[in-house]
Amino acid sequence: MNWEPVIGLEVHVQLLTSSKIFSGASTAFGADANIQACAVDIALPGVLPVMNEQAARMAVKFGLAVDAKINRRSVFARKNYFYPDLPKGYQISQYELPIVGEGQLTIDTDDGEKTIGITRAHLEEDAGKSLHEDFHGMTGIDLNRAGTPLIEIVSEPDMRSATEAVAYLKKLHTLVRYLGICDGNMQEGSFRCDANVSVRPVGQQELGTRTELKNINSFRFIERAIEYEIERQIDVLEDGGTVVQETRLYDPDKGETRPMRTKEEAHDYRYFPDPDLPPLELDDAFIEATRQTLPELPDAKHKRFMTQYALSREDAAQLTVSKELADYFEAAAGATKGDAKTVANWIAGDLSGYLNKENKEITESPVGAQQLALLIDRIHDNTISGKIAKEVFEVMWHGEGNPDDIIDNQGLKQITDTGAIETIIDEVLARSAPQIEQYKSGQTKVFGYFVGQVMKATKGKANPQQVNQILKRKLDA
Repeated sequence: MNWEPVIGLEVHVQLLTSSKIFSGASTAFGADANIQACAVDIALPGVLPVMNEQAARMAVKFGLAVDAKINRRSVFARKNYFYPDLPKGYQISQYELPIVGEGQLTIDTDDGEKTIGITRAHLEEDAGKSLHEDFHGMTGIDLNRAGTPLIEIVSEPDMRSATEAVAYLKKLHTLVRYLGICDGNMQEGSFRCDANVSVRPVGQQELGTRTELKNINSFRFIERAIEYEIERQIDVLEDGGTVVQETRLYDPDKGETRPMRTKEEAHDYRYFPDPDLPPLELDDAFIEATRQTLPELPDAKHKRFMTQYALSREDAAQLTVSKELADYFEAAAGATKGDAKTVANWIAGDLSGYLNKENKEITESPVGAQQLALLIDRIHDNTISGKIAKEVFEVMWHGEGNPDDIIDNQGLKQITDTGAIETIIDEVLARSAPQIEQYKSGQTKVFGYFVGQVMKATKGKANPQQVNQILKRKLDA
């Protein structure tokens, strides 16, 4: 039997507010345990939550970016469950009336563009964190994260493979960082994903029983976890078994999922409106003011890069994966006399290679956009060759000056004097009689030998175009 996976994602996005969603406590990462959990965060008697306006603004900003319905009236509810890192015994969230309604996000797949529906995005507070290491068999609790503002973005079950799920997740990750509402740091838990996975026979409309893969914090692990879960469910069904609705954890060391608990239904949480928080009401002025703060979004920037800079779809996609990278490209492209494609090639090639090798972000690059533009200009005006430029770039990367200083100090300026190049070529030809005979007999591939010898004699500084032209004229004479 042929099976079809059905996947929906629930993504928890930690909002970049300075204080928590219902209190003035700090949200800064990395503080000592339990020093950023105030009386409101742990619901001590007599305290009342107060809504953080900035968190609401960020949620609306996201909703506008995905062309979603913004609900003028939304309601906070108490989601009741007992867990050590939830001292209140409930989590304040939104249930029946979320702040953001239906929207959509378009992803690229092997079969072209595909639109993934977004069911809702609701505001909620984060729980604390359980710590299982260094406590001699016991569990430690850090409540610093309790009360940190989140939006939970719930997709429709529109994805049909792990690859599509990762493409959607990466697109969402890029979007929230463009909007400036989340730093997207998966290692610190700022961007976390739960995946709902089921399978059904191809052609069947009814959904299969789903399992939820909980709190996966890397794109690679998400892809592996979904792929494993799809195969596991297919094996269960083909062996005559039944898939159990449950929450499962992914073990990256073993590359498998394992049961955590039976999946709760909404009624198990006994949702009811929070009596301490009035409905959140937004007016048109608030929404329009938020709309004015929207930046150029990734899809719009991608299309503009293709049009304005004549870039391929792939190049534009790579350069717009983050706002910082796109800004770097535009700064370099605007400063160079060369073409934008050359800038894109350098960023995708040498620059990205060095960044990846040292695990740096574009904002940490030792080679600034203006420096890269100057280096490309020196190729463009024939001061150096492309090959020499790579050597200069390496020196620049290690902070040893700008391109002009490096070229002058190391004597790397390209030889463009035709007479000088011709003299060297004559010397090479004088000692290459066998290779000349081969060339004359039709073995034209030996042409590369002559070029190599000339470049070796000039330590790579001869202008390659001139070398090729003079060589061909002399050999074909």
